[in-house]
Amino acid sequence: QVQLVESGGGLVQAGGSLRLSCAASGGTSRIYHIGWFRRAPGKERNFVAGISRIGDNTYYADSVKGRFTISRDSGKNTAYLQMNNLKPEDTAVYYCAVFWSGLFTSEYAREGKYNYWGQGTQVTVSS
Repeated sequence: QVQLVESGGGLVQAGGSLRLSCAASGGTSRIYHIGWFRRAPGKERNFVAGISRIGDNTYYADSVKGRFTISRDSGKNTAYLQMNNLKPEDTAVYYCAVFWSGLFTSEYAREGKYNYWGQGTQVTVSS
C-alpha cells in the first residue's frame, strides 16, 4: 500500500505563486507515473498535470499551460507542482496520484488508471 501526502497549499492573492509537493511512502520499490488533479467547489475532479515515470513526458490541462510546471525527483516518487500567476479559478483541492501499469502518454488524464491518491491540499486564490 502506497501512501501519498500533499503539502504546500494555502491562501494566495491572484497573480501569486505556490509550490505543491507530493511525497509517497509505503515501502514500494516501484517508480510510478504521477499526476495532479483538482476539484473546485461544486465541480468534478479534473486532471491538471502529469509526469511520466522517468520524467521524460509531461502533460498539462489547457487551463494551466504556461503557468504550472510539474517536476519530480529522479528515481523517487516525489513530485512538485509549481503554480505561477494563480487565478481565482484555480481555487480547488489539489490531489496527487500515482499509477504503475499502462501507457502514460495515452492514459495520463484518466482518473481510473491511478492506483493511489493523496488526501488533497487546499489552494485558495483571492481576487
